[in-house]
This record gives sequence, C-alpha cells and structure tokens, in this order.
Amino acid sequence: MNHRCTREEARARIALYRKAIDDAFALLSDSDLSRPVPTVFVPAGEPLMTLLLGNLEHLINHKYQLFTYLKLLGLNPATRDLYHFRT
Repeated sequence: MNHRCTREEARARIALYRKAIDDAFALLSDSDLSRPVPTVFVPAGEPLMTLLLGNLEHLINHKYQLFTYLKLLGLNPATRDLYHFRT
C-alpha cells in the first residue's frame, strides 16, 4: 500500500495483489522469461527473468528493513509476521 490504511484494508488489498500476480504468472511461458523488456535503465531491454529477480531482491530488502524497524520500536516480529507460508 502507498497510503495509511486499516489492517483489514491492507489484508484485502494484499489479497487482490496476490491474485493479480498469480494470474499474470499463469500467462507466462518459459520462453517469455528470456524475452527482453525495455526499461528506463536499459532501453535495449533486459530479460524478463532478470527484472523479476531484481524485483524479488528489492522486496526481500524491504521486508528485512521492516523487520529491523519493528524490532527497533520494541516489537518482537517473527518470520511468520513477514512471510506467507504455503501449507
């Protein structure tokens, strides 16, 4: 979310984001992952897989940042607070 919202709204929006991501990945084939996608930084294009892995790394860094800030605020977050475990 890019604004302050209630826990319920955040959960609902995260569920929508998760569904949209699942739907988008269902449309990809293995050959799509090697297709170059132009970016601001590389106008000639980078492989889609490279961009996806870069976005994953960015997300992981922000999760670690959130984890650290919560601990500094005196909270005791656990791994399950930051990650959705598949059952």
